[in-house]
Amino acid sequence: ISLISKSLQKELETCKMNKILILLHMFAPCADDDTWAFCRQLMQNKKSDELLEEYTCEIQELKLKQRKQRMKFENQLHQLMEQHKDLHSMFTPDSLPGEIRSAENTNSQLLSAEQVKLGQLQCLSEELEEVKKQQQPGVKAADSQEEADACL
Repeated sequence: ISLISKSLQKELETCKMNKILILLHMFAPCADDDTWAFCRQLMQNKKSDELLEEYTCEIQELKLKQRKQRMKFENQLHQLMEQHKDLHSMFTPDSLPGEIRSAENTNSQLLSAEQVKLGQLQCLSEELEEVKKQQQPGVKAADSQEEADACL
């Protein structure tokens, strides 16, 4: 918005300068060539100043954009360095034997739990077979109950 207002302000000033030149031309027809040359030089100076200011603004905008990009990059770099430090401290050679013991302990606990679950599954399978046999005629209910209790 400020860039638009600056542009409009420059345009207004240029219009004012043109108006002054027209008025000079109308009311001072007898003005000499030096006066006109001076007025034209003023106009050119004004335009040059406007262009200089416009280019300065563009340069400042570019510098700000580059600064933002640099800050973003530096922030990302800092985050990566922190992650690297965290990983390095986690996996140092001193802590590696402890990590291996912990992993082996977890592995043995999981294997034990798996064995328990497999045993429970086997018991459930046997109970299911017993239930199927009970539904068939001629199977003793007492024998199947004793086998189910043994699994538990």
